[in-house]
Amino acid sequence: MIDERTASKAKELLGELKEKVKLITFTQEFECMYCQQNNDLARALSGLSDKLIYEVYDLVKDKEMSDKYRIDKIPALAVVSEKKDFGIRFFGIPSGYEFTSLLEAVRIVSTHDHGLSQDTVEKISSISKNVHLQVFVTPTCPYCPRSVILAHKLSLVSDRIRGDMVEAMEFPHLAQKYSVMGVPRTVFNEGDYIEGAVPEKIFVDKLVEVVKR
Repeated sequence: MIDERTASKAKELLGELKEKVKLITFTQEFECMYCQQNNDLARALSGLSDKLIYEVYDLVKDKEMSDKYRIDKIPALAVVSEKKDFGIRFFGIPSGYEFTSLLEAVRIVSTHDHGLSQDTVEKISSISKNVHLQVFVTPTCPYCPRSVILAHKLSLVSDRIRGDMVEAMEFPHLAQKYSVMGVPRTVFNEGDYIEGAVPEKIFVDKLVEVVKR
């Protein structure tokens, strides 16, 4: 799943890790076309660092774990600290350009180094309502990781925020539900959205606007 060149670059980034990180995949024996590939990718990545722990659960048989991590579709991957779950999720295989998003999710969960501006941190630290961010992507979109990584960084900083990557082609019913005609498209809760990989300030201002309604 990870070629030699990609593995070499990944090891460089993984060398920055501090705390251990769990890569938890959710799967199903039948009727899940991409689950095995998703599991293989997480397993291969975990083999590149002793800071990574790979776990796999069945969506139905391990319902307690599915409920704990709020997994309602597969394939799914949760990137979780040994100490805390920050709500960082990948629904669909984080392949292609999205492999970068996965590596960055691992890094920020392990180091807590989010790199967000102080203004952003102050704004999202004060929000009083829960916000669910669903960033729709495709593996061939070079701009999508920017939105996914930002959503995950916001999840790291605020317990009120959950950040999901959703692979549009693997979940066409969701792409249709949220009128995804192009990517990245970020859906805020169930109604509002932003098209494109917008700058951090514009993204955060939209989030704050959604919370105030």
